[in-house]
Amino acid sequence: QLQLVESGGGLVQPGGSLTLSCTASGWPLDRYPVGWFRQAPGKERERDTIACINSVGSVTKIADSVKGRFTISRDNGVKNTIYLHMKDVRPEDSATYFCALDLIDRVCRWEGESYDKWGRGTQVIVSA
Repeated sequence: QLQLVESGGGLVQPGGSLTLSCTASGWPLDRYPVGWFRQAPGKERERDTIACINSVGSVTKIADSVKGRFTISRDNGVKNTIYLHMKDVRPEDSATYFCALDLIDRVCRWEGESYDKWGRGTQVIVSA
């Protein structure tokens, strides 16, 4: 059964860097677009799209709020992993970060409703 697992979250100081990973054990992810989303503390009903990448990694989109600081990439080879690279993090980046797969299409979609399979999230806390 396909299960997505996010990792790499933790406590980081403002201005620091962090890389989140999204993978699935025993399940190739190379045919699926992937999105990264975040849910801030106290905003359980709001899940913001942060980034997406198409199945082959040739198209990426980044939210304006993190553009220039976050990037998304993927390794469709042995690592079978999608990454969210975060730099110059700010306290407002504190959130639970989720990755999700679009099982239907191969393009990068922005709407969370387009994604079918979600991980459980990894928490990022930006604090001095």
